[in-house]
Parts: sequence; C-alpha cells; structure tokens
Amino acid sequence: MLDDTLVIWGGEFGRTVFSQGKLTEKDYGRDHHPRCYTVWMAGGGIKPGLVFGETEDFSYNIIRDPVHIHDLNATILHCLGFQHERLTYRYLGRDFRLTDVHGQVVKELLA
Repeated sequence: MLDDTLVIWGGEFGRTVFSQGKLTEKDYGRDHHPRCYTVWMAGGGIKPGLVFGETEDFSYNIIRDPVHIHDLNATILHCLGFQHERLTYRYLGRDFRLTDVHGQVVKELLA
C-alpha cells in the first residue's frame, strides 16, 4: 500500500527542549521556535529509514541539511506526480505557485 500512498505527519512549528521562565504547576511546557520543525514521511517514493537534517543540542538552530518549506512542498508535489513549477494560478496580474520561485525537489529524500 505504501508504494502508492504518501503518508505525511508534521506540526505547525518546532518545539525546544527547554522552557523559558519559571516552571510551576500552572506555567510549564516547552517553547516554540521558528527555525526548526519535524516532518515524518513514508511511502509514495520517499527513501525509507532516512533521517535528514539536524539541529544543535538545544533544538534551536539547524546545523546540517536544512529544508526550506518551499523545498518540502516541491518534494511532496513531486511524489504526488506534479511538476511544482507548472502548478500556477494567475491573480492580480501575477503568476503564483505553492513553492513561489524558490522550491527545489530534495532528491536525497527520494527512493
């Protein structure tokens, strides 16, 4: 089934391994951060068993193999059989696409 199905799991932002401020019974939890996030993908042309990218020990900065959101979207669209550069719509006289003008398929993720 995974040959024909792409499974994607992710969150809306990354989480740090620490919390700022005091930890109390009413104020606890990890902080959000804008630089790093985790996405899990399986099947649909994705290389199995691969961990791609790395953060430093505090999970705040990327230290190896960053993937921009436009590149992630281009890769997902590629796995679904779309050429992301051709998936455009015209609005207010400008061509728009999900990957803007930046997206590149991350070939290292492909099986």
